[in-house]
Amino acid sequence: MATTAGPAQGYSYARPSGLAGGVLDLATSGGTTLAGPQAHPHFFSGVLTRPAPAAAALLGLADVARTRYFQPRPTGFRDPVVTCNGDRLRLESFSACGGVYARLDVLQAGMDGEVRERGTTNVDVNGPLREALARVGGGDPLHFAVGAEELVVTTGDGAVVEKKVPLPDRWLRGFAEVQVITAGFDPRAELAAADAVRFLRALPARTRGPMWAVPAGRTLRLGSRPVPGAVCLPGAERLRTMLPLLRFATGLRAYGPPATAASGPLSSVWELELPGMRYVLALSPETDRGFSGEGAVLDALAGDEVAADADLLGALLAFEPRVEPDLLAERSGLDLARTRAALTQLGTSGRVGFDAAEAAFFHRELPYDPSRVAALNPRLRAARELMGAVRFTAPDVALVPGSDQDRQVRFTGDAARCTCPWWAKYRGDRGPCKHVLAARLVRDGAAVPAGGAR
Repeated sequence: MATTAGPAQGYSYARPSGLAGGVLDLATSGGTTLAGPQAHPHFFSGVLTRPAPAAAALLGLADVARTRYFQPRPTGFRDPVVTCNGDRLRLESFSACGGVYARLDVLQAGMDGEVRERGTTNVDVNGPLREALARVGGGDPLHFAVGAEELVVTTGDGAVVEKKVPLPDRWLRGFAEVQVITAGFDPRAELAAADAVRFLRALPARTRGPMWAVPAGRTLRLGSRPVPGAVCLPGAERLRTMLPLLRFATGLRAYGPPATAASGPLSSVWELELPGMRYVLALSPETDRGFSGEGAVLDALAGDEVAADADLLGALLAFEPRVEPDLLAERSGLDLARTRAALTQLGTSGRVGFDAAEAAFFHRELPYDPSRVAALNPRLRAARELMGAVRFTAPDVALVPGSDQDRQVRFTGDAARCTCPWWAKYRGDRGPCKHVLAARLVRDGAAVPAGGAR
């Protein structure tokens, strides 16, 4: 699969992150707090009460960010996104290929200190820091700071530490896609510590095609075919960053959508429970298929009303660790269905994520311009260009121009079918085609873009 890296996003760090004298200090850049944007926010100072698993999990997160699981080749460092939600710290990253989402949740039991601010930023993870983390043992608590007291620390020539980090557009699209996809997952399996260790250590180093993990007593049995209740494990080697964490593991949970005997490859979430923290990996349906290609966000990006509702809800968010739809509906005056749709819209711009362990959204602010999300979806752009030529021949049937002939879109409630080759190939598994999107936009009364007459 050919990929194109997005433009490099420049981060200005006051100084590099480092680990010295038992103090792990993560330098921040360009964050958003409750008080608004800050150049170098300071979120937390204290200790991580379980230093060895914390250091190993941070290394796992960094390893995911620099790994290309499909057609492996060397990549540089990419900086994790960190959110302080008050009672926990969440560190998130994507693999270089966009097919693995990784998150480390340091929970209240795993940290002890002062929360200076709530918000989101990038943190510097560099080579020397990785080497230092690899030497952390299980002795004294690890002193931990996200951000520094000083906002500017200069080098010998008086310049702040600068580095250009290529943060591809596929990361932004992946963050948008993964929360929409995983929000529909349910718990499928839970293994105790010893069973989790045996299962993960027995995984093959390389697989061809997806495997299926089927609950079998206290453990999971791997098979090559889907059955009801199974969890898809596409590319078992993508769980390998969990192996160094197994000596600390207290359990393993797997989440996924319902599977049937006819299911194709599916995404899944794998959560390793650690003392005071959770290490989470979400896997795309295939190793050569990143989350940025799923198309799950397209319906959420399409509607004008949902976008307006999302703007309203966005103003009410305050970096909560759990975003409660019922409470947001009450505060905003929207009904629950519109509130949930608006939360999905907020997720498409990276403003909320989803925690499968708690079946809840959480607030964060990615360091991107939210307007870029829609621009990164060529199907949505193409659909908007087609809107002016959509013709409804019945309330539930529309004709939309195709490359060689009109395509018929037929609605059945919220579902839709199309006669185009894209729909025939994927059957909606990778989101709606451009013809369905265009017809839905017209049906729902969205404004025709300038230059396109209906």
